[in-house]
Amino acid sequence: MSIEIVREYLKQFQADERIMEFETSSATVELAAEAVGCIPARIAKTLSFYTEDGCLLIVTAGDAKIDNSKFKQFFGRKAKMLSAEDVTAMTNHAIGGVCPFGVPDSVPVYLDKSMQRFGTVFPACGSSNSAIELDCDTLFQYARAKEWVDVCKGWQDEA
Repeated sequence: MSIEIVREYLKQFQADERIMEFETSSATVELAAEAVGCIPARIAKTLSFYTEDGCLLIVTAGDAKIDNSKFKQFFGRKAKMLSAEDVTAMTNHAIGGVCPFGVPDSVPVYLDKSMQRFGTVFPACGSSNSAIELDCDTLFQYARAKEWVDVCKGWQDEA
């Protein structure tokens, strides 16, 4: 099970006990915000995109949307999200629980700066009813992120 992969992964940071599991689904930004008791923007959603040799993950604020021109300018290719079939195979996680933890080493993780306006954010933990609260520096460390990027739009209106 994907949450067990994440739990095992987070043990190296002594953070596995901090995973929150909910009785209800947290598979969407809105459901996750309701489950953790925060505004939707503080949900750290993980989006998966094809690359030439696999995929990459971008973690964004819950109210942010990928800006295709910014994405293409940064990554040198059009943003094409993984198919439902490829998500699990390429990230170790099913849709609704995709997160930057416990993914294959070959999958680069980027964090979008849309999250930096919050003291803490809530990424999923591999299942459709889990999350963990982390500050952005800790999320960067735990996700083994490559870098902060600016590839989203829509969130500045709310900032």
